[in-house]
Amino acid sequence: MNLLMSRLDEQQRRLYAAVESLRIGHGGDTQVALITGLDVKTIRRGRQELAESLASRPEDRVRLPGGGRHLTEKKTRK
Repeated sequence: MNLLMSRLDEQQRRLYAAVESLRIGHGGDTQVALITGLDVKTIRRGRQELAESLASRPEDRVRLPGGGRHLTEKKTRK
């Protein structure tokens, strides 16, 4: 499972972990979190996105607009 997850992007990892959690059933979030090292909240968020049929997720982006690290300005020497 971890080998496969190492090849996935952030969104795909979250969704795959959510699918595995749903497959396990009761206690699945905790068990998948222990196996993968993902936070339980991340897995829960993936399950919520799946329940919404991914309607809130953009198809052409990994992160929502405004997500991720902000751009840094290049420092110039004087």
